[in-house]
Amino acid sequence: MPKYYEDKEEDTRACAGIREDFKSCLLQHDCVVKEGKMPSECLKEGHCKALQTSFFECKRSMVSQFHFYGNY
Repeated sequence: MPKYYEDKEEDTRACAGIREDFKSCLLQHDCVVKEGKMPSECLKEGHCKALQTSFFECKRSMVSQFHFYGNY
């Protein structure tokens, strides 16, 4: 199990795994660690793009399911 999952409360929100991987990617990227930039700046430069896209797609699928099934 990756170290960032140890000793943490379980996140039951939708897309929690991808969210954690995306966050970890940004915070451990050289852009943030070595260059001292903000994670938002690194995103604009295109770092961790695959995880950003996966997270977006996951969240979008949750919205699509909500619209499909409706609000009960």
